[in-house]
Amino acid sequence: MTSPPTVPSSPLTVATVQATPTPGDVAGNAVTAAELVRRAGERDARVAVLPELFLCAYHLPALAADPTGTDVAADPAGLVADPRLDPLRAAAREAGVTALVGAAVRHPDGRRTIGALVVDRVGEVRVGYDKQQLWGDERELFSPGERGATLLVDDWRLGLGICYDGCFPEHGRAAALDGAHAYLCPSGYLAGSEHRRDLYYPARALDNTMFVVFANAVGGVEPWRFNGGAAIYDPEGRMLARGDDDSEAVLVATLDPAVLAATRAAHSMLVDRLPHQGGPRLSMPG
Repeated sequence: MTSPPTVPSSPLTVATVQATPTPGDVAGNAVTAAELVRRAGERDARVAVLPELFLCAYHLPALAADPTGTDVAADPAGLVADPRLDPLRAAAREAGVTALVGAAVRHPDGRRTIGALVVDRVGEVRVGYDKQQLWGDERELFSPGERGATLLVDDWRLGLGICYDGCFPEHGRAAALDGAHAYLCPSGYLAGSEHRRDLYYPARALDNTMFVVFANAVGGVEPWRFNGGAAIYDPEGRMLARGDDDSEAVLVATLDPAVLAATRAAHSMLVDRLPHQGGPRLSMPG
């Protein structure tokens, strides 16, 4: 048995975004992201989550053809000084919103990763997290991230994942065991994947009795057409907000610590979790 995790002292309003970036246009997509962050701030959100690779768009041929133009460069401390992101810096600062925005990141050691940039409320941009679980042809262009990450906003602990990370129960559980109250997942789900999109993220919420904020791209041209469905789930996996499959949206919900505490009291999986599942498994004839 472990001690019950703590919960935050006050609610946190968050936004999840579904939108259509332009492949390869980092500067133009940063302007779009800035407008989306402002819209989130107008609805009192203090955290906004945008889709995976939003700044360059999730379009692997474009990312392969122009790795220099589609990447943002990070310094050894993880800070990003790219002037193309200035509109996004200004929007986060003016709206008082911490934004999580997907980007292709070039690190000083030459690694290229699928990153989640944190644009904080004073406009500083840093690499918050690099995707650990790469999917399919991503492995030809990117290196996997080396560690998990937790974003601290007020007294909320927000575990970070990106798309395919959320398909692995262990990834969300690692965030919860680090004390996460919510799990933020910028994603890029293609049309035809609706069943999996709508299953993984509420499951991660219930597995770990934590809120989940799932963002997704929407629209685009086949075979790079994305299916929206951005959503915010409560700690039992129930939907608090949900976008449709086709149109741009900024969806907002308030994460209530009282709901988090009540859910964790009623469903005590994090406390009751066995440190291991025993020795060698028994096999028997049927």
